[in-house]
Amino acid sequence: MPRLSRTQIVRYAGASGDFNPIHHDEKFAIRAGNETVFAHGMLSMGLMGKMLTDWVGDGNLRYFRLRFVNRVWPLDTVTYRAVVTDKREENGESIIVADLYAENQYGIRTVEGSMRAALPRRP
Repeated sequence: MPRLSRTQIVRYAGASGDFNPIHHDEKFAIRAGNETVFAHGMLSMGLMGKMLTDWVGDGNLRYFRLRFVNRVWPLDTVTYRAVVTDKREENGESIIVADLYAENQYGIRTVEGSMRAALPRRP
């Protein structure tokens, strides 16, 4: 993913309706004890979800859980990853289970979680 811009953060605020000033007002964010504004946690979750549906296909995600472990700052480059931990048959579907995480350019994790997805059958 390219570096996260302040414009992307503000665009997400508009799309989500979450206009908490901690995400777009520099002075407010600093007064609240932060270095600067930071991205919405749900923006990180949405980007992880996009990566997952690009990987397993629309409609195949069966379970998706994330927890936020560190903030994402403007100009961070975040890499989203899934590590498959299990493959099994479940309710007639081929299922993969994976641990999820994202890291910034310094190797600091920003989110952690897990997912389960059905895979299309091979002919």
